[in-house]
Amino acid sequence: MSTPIVPVVLSGGSGSRLWPVSRKLRPKQFLPLVETNTTLFQSTVERLGGIPGKQPLVVVCNENHRFMVAEQLHEIDHPHQGILLEPVGRNTAPAVAVAALHLLDKSEQYGSGWDPVMLVLPADHVIPGQDAFLKAVTQGHALAEAGYLVTFGITPDRPETGYGYIEQGELIAGFTAARRVAAFAEKPDAPTAQQYLDDGRHLWNSGIFMFKASVFLRELETYKPAILDASRKTLQLAQRDLDFVRLDVGAFAACPSDSIDYAVMEHTHHAATLPLDAGWNDVGAWSAIWEISERDSANNVLRGNVMTHEAHNNLVFAEERLVSVLGVDDLIVVETRDAMLVTHRDRAQDVKHIVSTLEKEGREEAIVHCLVNRPWGCYDSLDLGDRFQVKRITVNPGAKLSLQKHHHRAEHWIVVKGTAEVTCDDKTFLLTENQSTYIPLGSVHRLANPGKVPLELIEVQSGSYLGEDDIVRFMDQYGRNEA
Repeated sequence: MSTPIVPVVLSGGSGSRLWPVSRKLRPKQFLPLVETNTTLFQSTVERLGGIPGKQPLVVVCNENHRFMVAEQLHEIDHPHQGILLEPVGRNTAPAVAVAALHLLDKSEQYGSGWDPVMLVLPADHVIPGQDAFLKAVTQGHALAEAGYLVTFGITPDRPETGYGYIEQGELIAGFTAARRVAAFAEKPDAPTAQQYLDDGRHLWNSGIFMFKASVFLRELETYKPAILDASRKTLQLAQRDLDFVRLDVGAFAACPSDSIDYAVMEHTHHAATLPLDAGWNDVGAWSAIWEISERDSANNVLRGNVMTHEAHNNLVFAEERLVSVLGVDDLIVVETRDAMLVTHRDRAQDVKHIVSTLEKEGREEAIVHCLVNRPWGCYDSLDLGDRFQVKRITVNPGAKLSLQKHHHRAEHWIVVKGTAEVTCDDKTFLLTENQSTYIPLGSVHRLANPGKVPLELIEVQSGSYLGEDDIVRFMDQYGRNEA
């Protein structure tokens, strides 16, 4: 009987090179950047459906993204056996160590001898070649069962300087196409990348791995015992909350930060690599979106309300307004309500420098998008001025906000779709379309959607301070301590 496979989806990235659509609190993996109605995270999860013997997955994500993960899994009706919340980022080795320990703790559920093969993969990659992907996973499974730690290498088609490389060693007897890992190489300069392409021995490092949980932990204990010790303590002190496992902030923050490659794969004597030729793309920049998307007759990729004339080889992404491009080539133009990016396609990797500057200046445009997700739905900031703010609020069917009050602002609510159940101090009542109510400053209030369709309303806030931290919660079904 073959060893069960448990996918472990790592979803901790911020996607800074896809700014301004991707933000720290709404990163690229949760956005429909390639497919109109499916996010990168959802595509990654759905890709796993054809794996034989697959058990429910585990997700490791940033604590701030927990409700987006839960909601997007719910939207595609995909089960899981744990959403592990990282209070701080510590790279991939600690994330996978905690996931492996979490899985091995389930021996009572699965029985003695439970030691699954972990398929570790990032949440934000595009892999259109499903058959080739499943074939590679099947080969990797056999290697992992034999005690190897498998990394998947992408067959290069150009001298890419933006990826790390894997040098293939000798063939492993008994396994088709599998080779020992001879060495890992950092992102090369252009001449070295061309040499790697020409010699045929090098593959791009995809960041996708397969190994038994116990094998990874054994090798981690050998080469980076401090990471394993901190990971054990982190999980021992974790708190269970709804679908989430909240990793202990003190223990996890004290854990050394390191990648799987540096912590284990570069040291172990059991590293194997398999080629993966499935159209892989890590969607690392806007230029990658241009490469993998459908183009018009002028070789443009156009999303949203866009008009072009005598323009070629551009990517134009419009969220809110009409964007027109005339007589220009090879540009990336990305428009959102609060920011716009214009750059040459060849400079797409450098968008991270803009984000870094925004962060140093404390600008919210690096962190928060106008559309903000919440466990109960979302809100969209429409206008903000001196002592007022206007939001469009959407509450999912059956969801409710916390029972709360504000010290510095009053609110007007106008229902535009659905039915609202409003609690204001000692009164509870229903509002339907075109009806409104006023929530005075200091009143204890709650908004809920008792219906079967989304509730949409316009909220007008007025007061001396309108920050999201002006909130006192008395009752919250989502266990939040902040807005």
